[in-house]
Amino acid sequence: MKSAVENLNPTRVRLTVEVPFEELKDSLDAAYKKINQQVTVKGFRKGKIPARVIDQRFGRGAVLEEAVNDALPKFYTEAVNEAELNVLGQPEVDIKELKDNELLSFTAEVDIRPAIEIPDYSGIEVEVDAVEVTDEDIDTSVQQLRERFASTSPVERAAEDGDVVTIDLEAKVEGEILEDGIASGVSYTIGSGELLEGIDDAVKGLEAGGEATFTSELKGGSAAGKEAEVTVKVTQVAARELPELDDEFAQLASEFDTLDELRADSRKRLENMKQFDQATQAQERVLEKLLDLVEIPVPEKLLEDEVNTRKHNLEHHQLGQMGLTLDKYLELQGKTAEEFETETHEAAVKGIKTQFVLDELVKTEKLNVNQDELTEHLMRRAASSGMSPDQFAQAVVEQGQVPLLVGEVARGKALAVVVEAATVKDTNGEIIDLDDEDDENADTTEAATETVAEVTEGEQETAEDADKS
Repeated sequence: MKSAVENLNPTRVRLTVEVPFEELKDSLDAAYKKINQQVTVKGFRKGKIPARVIDQRFGRGAVLEEAVNDALPKFYTEAVNEAELNVLGQPEVDIKELKDNELLSFTAEVDIRPAIEIPDYSGIEVEVDAVEVTDEDIDTSVQQLRERFASTSPVERAAEDGDVVTIDLEAKVEGEILEDGIASGVSYTIGSGELLEGIDDAVKGLEAGGEATFTSELKGGSAAGKEAEVTVKVTQVAARELPELDDEFAQLASEFDTLDELRADSRKRLENMKQFDQATQAQERVLEKLLDLVEIPVPEKLLEDEVNTRKHNLEHHQLGQMGLTLDKYLELQGKTAEEFETETHEAAVKGIKTQFVLDELVKTEKLNVNQDELTEHLMRRAASSGMSPDQFAQAVVEQGQVPLLVGEVARGKALAVVVEAATVKDTNGEIIDLDDEDDENADTTEAATETVAEVTEGEQETAEDADKS
């Protein structure tokens, strides 16, 4: 076999392959054997029909076509390996010449990863938000905890903001009651915004037994996105009573003995959360600077596939779970179809470039992924998907996505290497150390992995999405 490579552009090549006919012998034998099992000829046992008879009865061309179809993948792969190409996607194959007992010649056009030269990234500088936890932040955190331990007691008065009402609901669209538009005994906290728009104004001022009708756009169900006439009946009004903020509350709501200890723990937790957010912000900004430093051509076909994958995942998985159409989603987001197309295209370009440059860094820095790192990432992805680790791991294996997760972790480690080399300052001018060795901080490598996974999310269907489809 002889092969030659022609560079069509930085991301696409044309392979020209010539195969002497004797190298097709194994595929020809396999073709005769396959046809033997599929046809019958009077006078011959099934599977024992001579090759010359098959040629006479069914045509030598059918045998050659079967043999070539069998042989092409092998010769294409040999040509790719010989040229040391890093191909992307499936090739477009064109058979140029097929001479019986002489020669097979074909071309294969395919996208390849572009050659990328990693620049010196040690000079990257970024600014991030300072970690500042105020007394007001702590007050809000403690108040949220306090509300979790609130009690309720029925009252005989009109409903007010903050009250918990028990309600019955009935929704009509165009005068018809929806099959899934009836609900009884629903508990709702006035002002929480957890139900339909307009319900707060409808129930405020009603006592038990009171009823009101209002118009609202349905968020889910069979008539999601449609205007409905909703009748709400209040069956009970209950006042929420918050516990006193004292040492007794601290003992009730936590492992601490005093309110001061509880507040100190709240400060520490808030600082850790803001440090994690700060690390994520640093990674995102360092990645932006790194991409600006590198010239990365993007294959057109790969970009087209990436855009389509992102649209598919959004429309059929994320929005489908919420009962929304793409048009309704764009309306809620206040975006035009053109703006959505532009944003999706830009996100796809960034995702592909991120994958290319970080994969090159993985290679140049000789980064490997060990079992503990893969397990840690799998556990986090499982938690974010709402699946158990075992369920998620099973979905990953069944969908053949282990290499995807390994790639995410490796790219996360590559990004962490760049972040470590960069200078990160907060808005107060202080240099930020994002070293993993300080176990009070979030795991920087895993945070970087999540950052990379989010940027490159469209590269293929995730395990949780595949499990839902």
